Amino acid sequence: MRILSRLLNNCRKPDRQIGRELGISGGAVGTRINKLEKLGIIEKFCLKVEPPLLGLNMFYIVVNTQNQKEIIKNVKLAGMPFTIVPCVGGNTVIGVVVKEDMEQKIELLEKLMQNVRVMSVFEANNTMIKHNLTRTDLEILNHLTNNPRKKIEQLSKDTKLSTKTINRGLEKLQNNESIQFTLVFDPSKIEGFVCYAVVAITQDDIPQMLKKFEKEFSGNYLMTPFLAKNQIVLFMYSESIFEMDEMTEKIAKVEGTITTELFIPKKIDMPEKWLEKRLETLTKSQTLHITQAN
Repeated sequence: MRILSRLLNNCRKPDRQIGRELGISGGAVGTRINKLEKLGIIEKFCLKVEPPLLGLNMFYIVVNTQNQKEIIKNVKLAGMPFTIVPCVGGNTVIGVVVKEDMEQKIELLEKLMQNVRVMSVFEANNTMIKHNLTRTDLEILNHLTNNPRKKIEQLSKDTKLSTKTINRGLEKLQNNESIQFTLVFDPSKIEGFVCYAVVAITQDDIPQMLKKFEKEFSGNYLMTPFLAKNQIVLFMYSESIFEMDEMTEKIAKVEGTITTELFIPKKIDMPEKWLEKRLETLTKSQTLHITQAN
């Protein structure tokens, strides 16, 4: 689980470095990663890029339905899905990318889902996103979409850029909080642990709340917390549903937390079509000027 956690936060982290952090050899880490792949727990390594970084808008919709195919069909009429997470209890969390007119697209999607129970719709927090990508950055990103763990030498060969330029570009991309070198995993195939997300709605300063949560619960973090305006999403794992329930109660009692909601994912999907199309558009553009999405 600790190896999986480190790969979820940065799948480019070398096996040897993960080994040093966990007190085992890099070879043992590599063996365990191969085992996770063979078991189907790790489905694929991928890039998670926040759409506003590439000049697009995004929002999340949570619906309660068993007809997921129909929901995705409706979503595609308003935008493009970039994350789909069906959860225990019938709720499905869907991230949606739209180029413009986000409020109108949200309104359209809500009308299309009149026969579906819409639990909530919320926008992500993009105010901290820095739009400082260069054409070289985009070129490197483009060649990482099919394999974010690609070796520097191979990237240099594919892009026809020097290894020094690739190294500098990768460092910049990995330090960008809007880009995550991560993976898609199947939580249903993990034995002995429960993976879940606790959405904490807070009235306090977000950075302060993050510090409080980290101090108390970082040992159970599966991924770095995700922010959405006054909501903090804590991705966690526990050894049983009882421990999960206990952790959720503790989060709810942290000073500054207004309310919490628990989600247990059955499956996680991160469609990459939107990213591939956007990178293709930007890299072919005569001028590169990515502005903040409105």
